[in-house]
Amino acid sequence: MAIARALINRPSLILADEPTGEVDPMTGKDIVQTLVELNQKYKVTLVVVTHGNFPYDIADRVIFMKDGKIVTREEAGY
Repeated sequence: MAIARALINRPSLILADEPTGEVDPMTGKDIVQTLVELNQKYKVTLVVVTHGNFPYDIADRVIFMKDGKIVTREEAGY
């Protein structure tokens, strides 16, 4: 429902804080697919913040942080 509300005004930027954090794996895949489609079809910029297993390979750019600092993927433990 939050995704639907976020899209009403056709934003150019979506900030997604743990978009798959509290859902089952199948719903999580649907959410990721929806975000990817928004990015590709409508050129919506996505900023996704997550502690979980997000499919990093679909992103154009991934920034890892640890203790408030930007680090390498390895330093972040992924």
